[in-house]
Amino acid sequence: MKYNPFIFVMFSIFLISCGSVDEVELPTKQWYKGNLHTHSYWSDGDDYPEMIMDWYKSHDYDFVVLSDHNTLAVGEKWKLIPKSPSHELGFQKYVEKYGDQVVYREDSAGRIEVKLKTIAEYAPMFEEEGEFLIIQSQELTESFEKKPLHMNVTNIQKLIPAQGGNSVPEILQNGLDRVKAQRDSTGVPMFLHINHPNFIWAITPEDMIELTGERFFEVYNGHPQVNNYGDSLRPSMEVLWDKVQAAYLLAGKPLLYGLAVDDAHNYHVFDQNSSNPGRGWVMVLAENLSPESLIDAMENGDFYSSTGVTLSSIDFDGETLNVEVEKEAGVTYEIQFFGTKKSSPETSGILLSEVNGTLGSYTLKSDDMYVRAKIISSKPKENPYQIGDTETAWTQPVLKK
Repeated sequence: MKYNPFIFVMFSIFLISCGSVDEVELPTKQWYKGNLHTHSYWSDGDDYPEMIMDWYKSHDYDFVVLSDHNTLAVGEKWKLIPKSPSHELGFQKYVEKYGDQVVYREDSAGRIEVKLKTIAEYAPMFEEEGEFLIIQSQELTESFEKKPLHMNVTNIQKLIPAQGGNSVPEILQNGLDRVKAQRDSTGVPMFLHINHPNFIWAITPEDMIELTGERFFEVYNGHPQVNNYGDSLRPSMEVLWDKVQAAYLLAGKPLLYGLAVDDAHNYHVFDQNSSNPGRGWVMVLAENLSPESLIDAMENGDFYSSTGVTLSSIDFDGETLNVEVEKEAGVTYEIQFFGTKKSSPETSGILLSEVNGTLGSYTLKSDDMYVRAKIISSKPKENPYQIGDTETAWTQPVLKK
């Protein structure tokens, strides 16, 4: 799990000098930046798919999804534009940018309806092989006793309708099982991740511990109402992560990986009360920019999550986790290593080690169940989830081999 361009270049020079460049296949993996949770006018977002895709592409993302609630961007859909200055200005900007491509109508009261572009229509406007990719997604939206149970399905091929259930874990497991069934039947790689467990305090660690087959959840979500940091009675997303992780490993289940996402809904007003793009993303180390390659890399844990910190390399040799930060001038970094001891799994997520600087490493002891790293910078986060946030990154947990 490592990518260091300098080493690759030096290795290439060595091979050429030895005359063996045709005999050895050079590493080809590279980092791709993406967001796996975003909304548009197809559900409860406040902008058009083309405007949203343009924002992400112009801000150096490599891949993005529109994960609207219980819908895919297919078929005919008209959006009645709300009577508000921001929405009306958004429509004007849309028409100015895309002109004759915009299909709209006006009723007798002067209200404007816009025909939304489908993914088949807007994806070719932005996608470039190896440069920018749009992946089809759905936010499978359920509820139980007024608790919102939201799950994103990345690279979904066919809409999965809400099904319901008799408990929170049953509904979540139903979602996992139906995604697996679609993956098995189509042969297309896809995965479900659990969204913002603390949104209206809907999903507890105990709920997630019951699940079979869950590999991903949102350790960070940019929506201002998701309670990333918990409260005096309920755990933060990181505390939840470690508690569930320890339980999974004790039960012989795979590692649970943590995603950072935007959950963007608002594209006209950027402030603390809005759910804006650009707050959280994943950096995936993959062979190429395709859904298959990205999903394969993520299921192998070859990615990290970030709100701004960039990592130069992550290297795990089976015993030692090494992390190197790409330093920014004037910014300081603290690298923390968290894990859980086999001898006391009930005390999950303890701080195992910390170091100040851009290089950090931790060698797993015989009593360590796993280790993961968190990198905290001194740089204030632009338009943060919460005032006072600084840019942060999270590596995925690893096990001693």
